[in-house]
Amino acid sequence: MRYVIIGAGAVGGTIGVRLGEAGHDVTLVARGAHLDAIRRRGLTLRTPEGTATWRGPATDAPGEGPLPADTVLVLTVKSQDTPAALAAWADAPVAGGGTAGERLPLFTAQNGVANEPAALRLFARVHAVCVWLPATHLEPGVVVANGYPHPGMLHVGRYPDGSDALDHAVAADLTGAGFVAPVRDDVMRWKYGKLLANLGNGLQALLGGDVPADLRDRVRAEGQAVLAAAGIAHTSTEEEAAERGDRVGHRPVDGQERSGSSTWQSLARSVGSTEVDHLNGEIVLLGRLHGVPTPANAAVAYAVRRAARERIRAGGFPPAELAKMIG
Repeated sequence: MRYVIIGAGAVGGTIGVRLGEAGHDVTLVARGAHLDAIRRRGLTLRTPEGTATWRGPATDAPGEGPLPADTVLVLTVKSQDTPAALAAWADAPVAGGGTAGERLPLFTAQNGVANEPAALRLFARVHAVCVWLPATHLEPGVVVANGYPHPGMLHVGRYPDGSDALDHAVAADLTGAGFVAPVRDDVMRWKYGKLLANLGNGLQALLGGDVPADLRDRVRAEGQAVLAAAGIAHTSTEEEAAERGDRVGHRPVDGQERSGSSTWQSLARSVGSTEVDHLNGEIVLLGRLHGVPTPANAAVAYAVRRAARERIRAGGFPPAELAKMIG
């Protein structure tokens, strides 16, 4: 199989480099200064075990020729960038006829739970991936992955449920590249559990490393209440911890711990947008649909949007102002 990694940032860059190092045919999709750096000097992956540099094809869009029929598309952009990425790739021609949306499998290795239904509008074969992968992308051409002894755990399964031979084949490739990659018939249950964990991302992006425990507990409690009202199953923290065990921990890279979550990284890079509306915003949406108040998650989503819009530095939002907003 040939892998096209659509979004070679923290998660996509780690997956792409590790698959490439394992001997697989990999094309990275990136944009701007990051794409320029990859084309000039390759993509450098720094890990607790050392540094590797992958050099291979990189692009910002499908080429003029058809995609090979054995291509696997792996979508790793942040959720706010999903619509544009899907639109760019769904109608790309495939060798032998048809389009990518009609013929090629799409694996959504992303935070949140809105990417899969969005993908299914354009792609007939959607596979969800629950991502546990501590990595950071702040510098063009460089990704830092702190996971150890495995770089990450990637739960794989069909969307909306079940699994097939392709899931097992991709999981085997990921395992050979160093990841832990269980195949799940209920992969969305794991993704909803990850969504609850990600509700603290916005708080950490706003306040830095010193997030009051009561705020973390409050946004998660709202999330749990919403999922219960909606009848949506999710994994528990105990189940997740038992599954992860000591297989995916955190270790410093070149003496430095991981800087922050994916939302924190968006503020740190001043990209002007974040995935908060697909994390805390997902809880707000479900709360409104099912009559469950979610004031804390709504306030966090608004504050992160404001921080992105006003270029407030990561970790620099006034704590007293956030507390007042939450109430």
